[in-house]
Amino acid sequence: MAKRTFAYACSLAGIATILLASVSLPSLAPAQTRGPTDPGVRGDPPGAGTAVPGLTTEQAAFFDAAKDAFEEVDAVPDGLGPRFNLDSCVGCHSQPATGGTAPAVNPQVAVATALHAKNTVPSFIRLNGPVREARFVRNRDGSPDGGVHGLFVITGRDDAPGCNIRQPDFAGELSRNNVVFRIPTPTFGLGLVESVTDRALEASLAANSDQKRALGISGRFNRSGNDGTIQRFGWKAQNKSLLIFAGEAYNVEQGVTNFVFPTEREENSACSFNPAQEDGFGMEEALDVTQFANFMRFLNPPAAAASTASTTNGSQLFKSIGCAQCHTPTLMTGNSTVDALRNKAANLFSDLALHDMGSGLADNVLQGQAGPDEFRTAPLWGVGQRIFFLHDGRTADLLAAIKDHASAGSEANTVINMFNSLPVQQQQDVLNFLRSL
Repeated sequence: MAKRTFAYACSLAGIATILLASVSLPSLAPAQTRGPTDPGVRGDPPGAGTAVPGLTTEQAAFFDAAKDAFEEVDAVPDGLGPRFNLDSCVGCHSQPATGGTAPAVNPQVAVATALHAKNTVPSFIRLNGPVREARFVRNRDGSPDGGVHGLFVITGRDDAPGCNIRQPDFAGELSRNNVVFRIPTPTFGLGLVESVTDRALEASLAANSDQKRALGISGRFNRSGNDGTIQRFGWKAQNKSLLIFAGEAYNVEQGVTNFVFPTEREENSACSFNPAQEDGFGMEEALDVTQFANFMRFLNPPAAAASTASTTNGSQLFKSIGCAQCHTPTLMTGNSTVDALRNKAANLFSDLALHDMGSGLADNVLQGQAGPDEFRTAPLWGVGQRIFFLHDGRTADLLAAIKDHASAGSEANTVINMFNSLPVQQQQDVLNFLRSL
C-alpha cells in the first residue's frame, strides 16, 4: 500500500470611460525614469500551510495525519512508478509551504538518479526550477495526444531489480515541437473552491456582462460530460472533485495506482513489484488518496500582506482596468458538511471559468470541453509568494506573466492594453498589489 479570446467597436478611451466612471483614481505620481518591476517573492513568513480555522478536533487531527501522508516519500515497494515525475506530493507542492506550488530548487533533478536509477534529466528540467510535467501534443500518427508522459522510470533503482523500460524520447519530441509543460497548481483553500456552488459561479460569470463584452471577455465553464456540473480543478478545470484530482495526480505523477485510478500506466510485468491497486481498498486505515483530498480540503487559503497606499491603489486599478472581470476577487461558498467551509468568503481572485488566452499561451491540448487555447482563470490568492508563473512556468517575472496574457485571439488583449497605458507608477501599484496577495 502506498505511503504515501466579440469586442464592441469602441476606442480604448471609450472602454476606459465605461470602466473608470465610478472609480476615482489618485493623482499621477511624478514620472519615473524606469519601467515597473516585479517586487519579487515576499520575504515574510509563509501565509499558508495550516488548517482552515473552525475545524472540529477530529477534523483537525485528520488534517494533521493527512499532511503527514502528503509529505511522505514513496519508493517502489510503496507503489512508485514504473513511470513517474516525482516521488512525493510535497515535492511538487512546497512553495511557500506544504500544499503550495513549485519550489526554487527542483527535486526532480535529484530523483532522476536516486537509488542508482539510470534516468537522463530532460533538457527542460533544471535545478533552479520549476517542477514540470511533460505532455505530448500529438501521437506519431498525427492524432491528438495531450496526455502526461512520465519523465522518469524506475530502471536501475536498487528497489526495482530487473526492470529495463526506457524514458520517452523527449529530445526527439522537442525537435518536433511536440512537448508542452504544466507546473503544479497551489492547493491552498481548495475546500472553499470545492464548496462554491455552480449557481454562484454562473452568476459571477454572467455579472457585468456589458463591461465584459466591451472588453472582449466571454468565458465558459468546463462541465462534466456526465451530469453537466462545473469542473474546477487543474489548469483547464479538467477535474470535478478533490478526490478525482488527488487520485489522478497520485497515478500520473507518482505512478501509484489507487481506487480512483486503478490501472497501471506501464504494464511491463518485469517492472510490476506490487499488485494493483497499490493504494489499497483501505479496510484497515484511511487511503492515501483520501488523505490527500482531505488535506487539500482542509487547507487554509493564503493570507495577504498588510495593505499600503500603493497596494490599495493597485487594487482599485486592478478592478478599473478590467482584471477583476475574470479574476473575481471573492466567491461565496454554499452549504457544506464541514462547518468551517459553509457560507464562507473565498477570496481566490478567479471565476474558475475557461477563457481563450490566445496563440501566445495556447498549448494545443484538449481536456474535457477545454480547447487548445483555453485555460481556467488562475486563482491569484497567494501569488505574492509564488516563484513561477503561467501554466508552463515559463517566467518568474510577474510583469512578464501579465504581458504574456496578450496575444492574437486572447480575451485579455484590451485589459492588457489598458494596463500598458497606465503611468509607470500605477503599473507598479498593480504589481505591488498582486504581490501582496
